[in-house]
Amino acid sequence: MLAFITIRFLDILDILLVAFLLYQLYRLIKGTVAFNIVIGLFSLYLVWLIVRALNMELLGSIMGQFIGVGVLALIIVFHPEIRKFLVFIGTNYNLNKILMLDKLFNQGKTKSINHHQIDNIVDACVAMGKTKTGALIVISKKSELADQVNTGEKINAKISSALIRTIFFKNSPLHDGAIIIKGNRLVAAGCILPLTQKELDKALGLRHRAAVGMTESSDALCIIVSEERGSISVAQSGEIRRRVSKETLVQILEENIIEEEEASVL
Repeated sequence: MLAFITIRFLDILDILLVAFLLYQLYRLIKGTVAFNIVIGLFSLYLVWLIVRALNMELLGSIMGQFIGVGVLALIIVFHPEIRKFLVFIGTNYNLNKILMLDKLFNQGKTKSINHHQIDNIVDACVAMGKTKTGALIVISKKSELADQVNTGEKINAKISSALIRTIFFKNSPLHDGAIIIKGNRLVAAGCILPLTQKELDKALGLRHRAAVGMTESSDALCIIVSEERGSISVAQSGEIRRRVSKETLVQILEENIIEEEEASVL
């Protein structure tokens, strides 16, 4: 009796793609207010299906009109999450390399960071950790971060441990913001970053929330030095790794910054 039911390869691919998209959506909105909104909308949709099945014309018509404009409402409500999802796709699947957009728009000219400059960043973080000097360092990979750079003071200086420690010295007018590193240059300081809406450990302060928020909406890697504990944390892809040692920090930077830059040159 079920002989008329056929399953094609494209049907299986369709199911897998939908499952993948739903999983990525869940990753983006878990722990945020948006997750509760999605649950509420899904519950409303189920109620609408039940109302239609029971032929409740008046209520079904009202709910149908509401759901009819649901797509536009979703775009407005979930604008940040949609942006994060598009950034995730463009960043994690290297579409720039596939489409050769860097070469097309001549964006491959930025000199890459080297081991000596990474050592300068790490040495500055370790020194600031010992003195419990709060710091937030953003290292961009492919994203230009123009919006964030424009919120601070443009510097465009060589990366050095002394310069980083000077910027974050407590009496410096730029110490409260973040510094942004692009390629082998420290491009700006005192920059304002977007805060994450995730539920983080209450022990984490605004620097940590800003670091997570920055890595949710870009491919950047952020280093945070805690002003209260002097510990070093690293944020990437919306996740934070706490109490990182000097050796681990060097390893993370070399694996995620140098290799990526070298690969883009080849």
